[in-house]
Amino acid sequence: MSEVRLAAEQRTEFGKGAARRTRRAGKIPAVLYGHGSDPKHLALPALEFARVVREHGHNAVLTLDIDSSSELALTKTVTTHPLKNYIEHVDLLLVKRGEKVTVDIPVVIVGDAGPGTLVTQDLTTVQVEAEALHIPEQIELSVTGIAAGTQIHASDLELPAGSTLVTDAEALVVAVGAAPTAAQLDGGEGDNAAEAGEEG
Repeated sequence: MSEVRLAAEQRTEFGKGAARRTRRAGKIPAVLYGHGSDPKHLALPALEFARVVREHGHNAVLTLDIDSSSELALTKTVTTHPLKNYIEHVDLLLVKRGEKVTVDIPVVIVGDAGPGTLVTQDLTTVQVEAEALHIPEQIELSVTGIAAGTQIHASDLELPAGSTLVTDAEALVVAVGAAPTAAQLDGGEGDNAAEAGEEG
């Protein structure tokens, strides 16, 4: 994942009213913490940060220019307004080059399983440990041609080089079952109707 540089400002006002004023000014309230340092209350440029999340996902690594210094930070939590869909707040974790971090990575299914199958995805993300500047954006899982009855566990995923699985290796990610046929669906309805008739 590529590194992104953003200019950040230190915030001196706190509370809901201050957060609203920050957002009205086109900025997002954020907190930077980690490595035993005191949390820093920041304001990030809203449009630029929203673009970073769109292009790099919620695990984006930022180089923050704060006053005369710069800090490397991992995006940990992005809080979005439930109705209006704008970013309300961001939590950032201070990281160092070469440091490993634990993050949730999306699992994306590609391809089509064998004929007459139904693919069920139990886990949409898995936790991995990766170097802060080499966090995978997603893990692709191909189900092309897989037969019914197949189960794919976390340990079966192909992780990018340098990434280590943190999620339980036996956790079920995808199950491929037999899709019900139209005849089975119709038959089920017929049985229910017959039972209803017998009860009457």
